[in-house]
Amino acid sequence: MAMDRSYLEYSQRSYGMDHDRYDWSMLSDRKPVTWPDGKTLALWVNVNLQFYPLNQQGKPFKVPGGMTMPYPDLRHFSLRDYGNRVGLFRILGALDRFGVKPTLTVNSRLLERTPYLAGLIRERGDEVLGHGSHMDALHYGGQDREQEHQEIASSLESLRQATAQDVKGWLSPVRSESENTPDLLAANGIEYFCDWVNDDMPYEFRTANGSLTAMPLPLEIEDRFVIMNNLHSEVSWAEQVLDSADLLEAEAARQGGRILSLNIHPWLLGQPHRIKHLEGVLENLSARPGVWCASADEIRQCWLSQQA
Repeated sequence: MAMDRSYLEYSQRSYGMDHDRYDWSMLSDRKPVTWPDGKTLALWVNVNLQFYPLNQQGKPFKVPGGMTMPYPDLRHFSLRDYGNRVGLFRILGALDRFGVKPTLTVNSRLLERTPYLAGLIRERGDEVLGHGSHMDALHYGGQDREQEHQEIASSLESLRQATAQDVKGWLSPVRSESENTPDLLAANGIEYFCDWVNDDMPYEFRTANGSLTAMPLPLEIEDRFVIMNNLHSEVSWAEQVLDSADLLEAEAARQGGRILSLNIHPWLLGQPHRIKHLEGVLENLSARPGVWCASADEIRQCWLSQQA
């Protein structure tokens, strides 16, 4: 059957991709980046503080990591709650012990329901990223634009008030987006987002309301993806992270600074039988002389300063 001619006549057909959100470029061809004090690998540890509703609707799709049993799925609900009551404090203790600065990605509903966490965040001063209101507040293709706008605006207003921070970064719940999400994020004061997983370094992303920075937060070494989706062991997760660090450091020696971004969940790695594997990774990485431990926006600002 002959191909429809309209495929070849698509107005956005172009080399590398079929949209104009960013300029196509190969990573190896870009201007080299240098990190402070001659460091070669920027380490960004992104800790997810999430609220999964007990009556999760799962519309328009079932949420990865969410409720799986008929209501009330108390087993999975209480496990997610464990992360915010117990696991988080183990993870923060490990990060502090090895001098690794975390970035916290937060559902605004969680801080509304647990004010002690809002107080903890204000006390610590860790950078906060928006993560929607909760883990059933999804962005999706065909979503009503005004509904999505209200969801983003209200969640950011609540989060900014609770944390006393001018929240600039965003990670969508389960990285879901509609065709309008980047435009609406920029309209609500967001300067960078972490939903797209198509690069190892930041890049400029165009929206109808100005540019965002797309920050690299890989799914392939996320704890939930490796352990729950791929069914690999905690030992394997740690090996994959350190293998990534080895390769990125080798590339950095030839092509300029790289970023190792770890997306982790307290209800998963904060368990008693798993925390030692996170501690081992942090001990290894923090001991490397070429590693710069920084927040997401510190890395972005350093990168931006070298793009002129």
